[in-house]
Amino acid sequence: MKTVNEFARRLFALGAGLSMALVFAIIFVNSLRRYTVGQSVSWGEELPIYLTIYGVMFGLALAYLQDRHIRFTVLTDFLSVSVREKLFAAVDLVSFATGVALAFSGHAFAVRRGNLDASGLKSAGNWLAETTGIDSLVWVAKVGTWQYAIAIGGALLAVAAALKFFERISAIKAVQA
Repeated sequence: MKTVNEFARRLFALGAGLSMALVFAIIFVNSLRRYTVGQSVSWGEELPIYLTIYGVMFGLALAYLQDRHIRFTVLTDFLSVSVREKLFAAVDLVSFATGVALAFSGHAFAVRRGNLDASGLKSAGNWLAETTGIDSLVWVAKVGTWQYAIAIGGALLAVAAALKFFERISAIKAVQA
């Protein structure tokens, strides 16, 4: 179980870090172009917004798995350690259900609006499709591709909550034994 949790932590950290690095790189290049050449790339304004959403979703899962998320403990600090851990395990189950619901609703939302063009990315998607000859690369220019971050974030939350739940249950059983 420890190996699975460590793999998930690394995967979530990679996703969050890569998203943020790409956001920085795109904004940096776009700024350099704007102040040196006098014009920025057309997709340089919109793509960082979408990448940030993906980064937040990966970061959310990482924070949950590491138990470093925001938690109000005013009342739970008065509970015994045993009761508190059981309560947190119950919260993990609720978070799992919330992640599944978020994934489902994010999927429905992205599918419903998936064919709309993302205005700032339309030229980039068309350019990719024309340059490579792969017509399916036009997905880069569709809003649904980027709105799917909600569905992926929900799935990541569900996975993180399930892994955290099993980690807590194992710790509770180890203490009781």
